[in-house]
Amino acid sequence: MMLWILIAAMTAAAALSILLPLSRRHGAGEGVPKVAADEAVYREQLDEVERDLDRCLIDPPAAEAARTEIARRLLAANERRKSGSGKPGSPIGVRVGKVIAIVALPVFTLGLYMVLGSPGMPDQPLAARLAEPPDGQSVEELVARVERHLAQNPQDGQGWAVIAPVLMRMGDPQGAARAYANAVRLLGPTPERVTDMGEAMTMANDGIISASARAAFEQAVELDPAAVKPRFFLALALGQEGRTEDAIAAWQSLLDGANPDALWVPAALDELAKLGGDMPEFADQLSGPTQEQVEAASNMAPEDQASMIAGMVQGLADRLSSEGGSPDEWIRLMRAYSVLGDSSKGRQAYESAVLAYGDQPADLAKINAAARELGLGES
Repeated sequence: MMLWILIAAMTAAAALSILLPLSRRHGAGEGVPKVAADEAVYREQLDEVERDLDRCLIDPPAAEAARTEIARRLLAANERRKSGSGKPGSPIGVRVGKVIAIVALPVFTLGLYMVLGSPGMPDQPLAARLAEPPDGQSVEELVARVERHLAQNPQDGQGWAVIAPVLMRMGDPQGAARAYANAVRLLGPTPERVTDMGEAMTMANDGIISASARAAFEQAVELDPAAVKPRFFLALALGQEGRTEDAIAAWQSLLDGANPDALWVPAALDELAKLGGDMPEFADQLSGPTQEQVEAASNMAPEDQASMIAGMVQGLADRLSSEGGSPDEWIRLMRAYSVLGDSSKGRQAYESAVLAYGDQPADLAKINAAARELGLGES
């Protein structure tokens, strides 16, 4: 029922928006001629300018400009009246406009709704939707459910912990940071929780690691000295602060003993190379650019850099296609295509790796796990 009331109100408003101007125009035509009414309006505007000037609402130059413009319009209206061009409009046209507004507009609107709308569906306000079972609801509705719950129960730390990563994935790092902060306050700090809070703060700050985010990463390292993610961000922070030597030492410490196949390793190697630090021994095994290549690439135009990277990736793909390779090499090729944003070739590399190691369960499991992480295989 509420929907129909809204439709009626909207139709009435639309009709009035047409009828009122028509009625005013018609009334002016039956009494004082329209141009005479215009002259009266312009004279009233002149008086209004004088009143505004007396009350210091406008300055003298603005008042003079307004007087000039109004006087020009007043003279033009006077000329129209003298020439007889200010004749009242036709009452027939007004009546036709009223008929269209009163009859045709509502009929058209109702017909359009009957075709495109769902008149038989009952009203379903947000509160009712949120009270329904969560199965089948959109992510936005589920988030609204949790937010409503947290507004009523702000001390529910688990609720804040649940909604924080969802807000992060939805592109709201600022909201995620607040949710993580509440979860830390109510549930206590854990390495993962304070690290994710610092990451959300960093994303909300356009990638710049603030003092608050740095404090969160440092707390995470105190809780778990071997944790990779907070140490990664702390190394980034040192580079952002211009502490090159400390940043190099942080990256080298992070990479020392790291698994070459870890997803974060290429990014860490790239940061270390930018700072001019000594690369670890396993860097040469990743079929990536050497230090000399990185230095040469820094002087290239962006399109030349992209061409060089694509060439190295293609060289690895050609070698694996013709000679075969280890599971780690296939995974590196999959990761390279993923970084380049070419998911189609990444999926082809994954399928080729599956064919090559389909009869070796341990290696196949490793390839499948990497594919899931890169979004190339079935979850």
